[in-house]
Amino acid sequence: MTLPPRLENKFSELLKRYPVKRSALVPMLLYTQDVFGYIGDEMVAEIARRLDLNTLQVTETLVYYSMLRREPAGRCHVQVCTNIACKLRGGEKLWEHAQKRLGVGHKQTSADGVFSLEEVECIGACTGAPAVQVNYDFHENLTPEKLDKILDEFQAGRKPSPAPYIIGSIHERHPAEAPVISRRFGIPNSRKIDVYRKHEGYQALEKALNEMTPESIIEEVKKSNLRGRGGAGFPAGMKWSFVPKDSPKPKYIIANADESEPGTCKDRPLMEFDPHQLIEGMVIAGRSVNSYQGYIYVRGEYRYVLDIMDEAIREAYEHGFLGKNILGSGFNFDLCTHTGAGAYECGEESALMESLEGKRGYPRIRPPFPAVVGLYGCPTVINNVETLSSVPSVILKGAEWYANLGPARNGGTRLFCISGHVNKPGIYELPMGFNLLRMINEVAGGVRGGKKLKAVVPGGSSTPALKAEECDIPMDFDSLAKAGSMLGSGGVVVLDEDTCMVDFARRIMKFYAHESCGWCIPCREGTSWIKKILDRFHAGGGRAEDIPLIDEAAKNMFGRTFCPLGDAAAMPTMAIVKKWRHEFEEHLNGRCPYKPLDVPVGV
Repeated sequence: MTLPPRLENKFSELLKRYPVKRSALVPMLLYTQDVFGYIGDEMVAEIARRLDLNTLQVTETLVYYSMLRREPAGRCHVQVCTNIACKLRGGEKLWEHAQKRLGVGHKQTSADGVFSLEEVECIGACTGAPAVQVNYDFHENLTPEKLDKILDEFQAGRKPSPAPYIIGSIHERHPAEAPVISRRFGIPNSRKIDVYRKHEGYQALEKALNEMTPESIIEEVKKSNLRGRGGAGFPAGMKWSFVPKDSPKPKYIIANADESEPGTCKDRPLMEFDPHQLIEGMVIAGRSVNSYQGYIYVRGEYRYVLDIMDEAIREAYEHGFLGKNILGSGFNFDLCTHTGAGAYECGEESALMESLEGKRGYPRIRPPFPAVVGLYGCPTVINNVETLSSVPSVILKGAEWYANLGPARNGGTRLFCISGHVNKPGIYELPMGFNLLRMINEVAGGVRGGKKLKAVVPGGSSTPALKAEECDIPMDFDSLAKAGSMLGSGGVVVLDEDTCMVDFARRIMKFYAHESCGWCIPCREGTSWIKKILDRFHAGGGRAEDIPLIDEAAKNMFGRTFCPLGDAAAMPTMAIVKKWRHEFEEHLNGRCPYKPLDVPVGV
C-alpha cells in the first residue's frame, strides 16, 4: 500500500524508536488518523502487516483509546470539556450552546461535514476553564459568544488563533511564590536550548557526569526529600535505588506526561516553556541507574507539546546533551517521545508501560514492581514530569537547599493548579507546606464574587474534598494525609457556597465510570452503578436508602481493584457522602436546593 510521503516517513521513524515493533502501534494509529481523519480497515491491515501483527491485535488496541476513530469526523472536530474545573466555570452551558449552534449532538457530524462535536473529559486546561479543543488547538476562558466567533472563523474556512499558552501559567509573580522549576516561564524563547543554557541549563548534568557517581546522585536526591509529584508522593531517590545494579537487562527511564487527573494542568507548561529542564532531569536519572534509553509518554491531547518536546530533543542531540559520549563522559543516553491516544488509566505506571508496548492500557498485578520488571520486562524508573524537572535544581544547588524549601520530609516546591471559583485561576509555584487558605485568598485572589468558601479538592479529582473549616492546613503530603485527604497531583479546585455537592459527586463519578478500563469487576461495575444512582438522585428520584448504598458501593471498590482507579473513584465519593450527607437528604423532596425552584432539575 502506498502512503502519503509524510505518513510513510513518520512510520519509518517510529519503527526505529523501539526494540519491539509493536510499541509503534498507538502512535501509528494516531498519525494515520491525522492524515485520513479516521482509521479504516485498509489502514488497520497495513499497520498490522508492518508490525507483524494480525488485524485483531490492531483492532482490539484501537478501540480501547478514546481519541481513535473508526469513522470519519468533521473537518473541524470540536471537543468541549465539562469536567470539574470547566463545569464550575460554565462548561456545561458551553456544551449545551455548542450543540444548539452546530445542530448536532455528542459524536455527531454536521450535514456539510465541516463540524463534528464531542463532549470530553479533562483536557488539561483547568486554569483556563471553560476550554475547548478544535483539532488539537486549545481555546480557553470561553463564553458562548467567544465560541461562536471561533466557529464562525472555521465556517468561513479560516483557522482562528489558539491560546498561545496555557492560561494562568504566565502571570505576575505573587510575593509568596518560590520559582524553581517555573523560573524560566515567561522568558522569551525559553524552550530554546541557547536560552536554557544562559539560565543555568545543563549545568546540573555537567556536575552529575563529571563530579558525581551514580550512587551519589541517588543519595543527593534522597536527601533532598523530593517526593513524586504525580500523586503518590513516593520518595524519588528511594524509587531509583530499587533498580538492581547488576541486572544484565537494559534499563529504561520513562517520564509520565500523561497528565489526565481532573484539576491538573502543571506538566503542560513545564514541557511547553521548559522542555530542556525535563530532558536534563531524565539524563541525570539515566546516569543514576546506568540507563541508556528514555521515553516521554505524552497524552494524546497535548499534540503541540509533543512537537515542542521533539524539537527540544533534536536540539539536545545537536549540542551533545543526548546521544553517545555525552559531554565527553563516556555516558550514552537516547531519548524520544511517545504519544498516548486518550486513556486516563495510562497515567498509572504499569498501564502506561503496557500502552508503550503497543497494547491496551491495562494495569499489571504487582509485585514485581517496575524498578525490577518494567518496560519490556526490564528494570524501569517512571517519574512524573514535575518530579524529573525538579532534579536539575536538586543536583545543581544541593539537596540541603532543596529540602529546606519545604517542611520535614516534604522538600522543595510544588506547582499548584488553582481552578474553580477563584478570582485568579492559575499555576503557582509555592513552597511545600504553604497554607491552603492563604493560597486561595492571597495568591488566587479569593473566592469569586465575594461568595463564601464551601469546599476544596486539594490534589485533583481523586482526593477527598475538604470542608471550608478544614482548609487552614499546610499543603504537604503528610499534613493532608493526617486530615484524611491527599496532596495528589496539586490540582486545587475551589468550590463556593452555591455548589451542589451531589451534582459535584455525580460529575466526578461520571469521569471515573468513563475512564475505567473494565478489567476488574469492582471498578467496572462500581463506578457505573454509583453514577446511575447519583444521576437519578440529582434528577429528583432519590430514595433515603440510596445514601448509605452509595457509600457502601464506594467502600466495596476501595482497596479491591488491580490499580488505584477504583480508590480514586471511591475516596472522593465517600468523603462527600460523609461530609455533606445533609445535601443528599435535602434532595429527597425531588428538587436540588441549589437550583431555582422554577427551573427543572437537570436543566
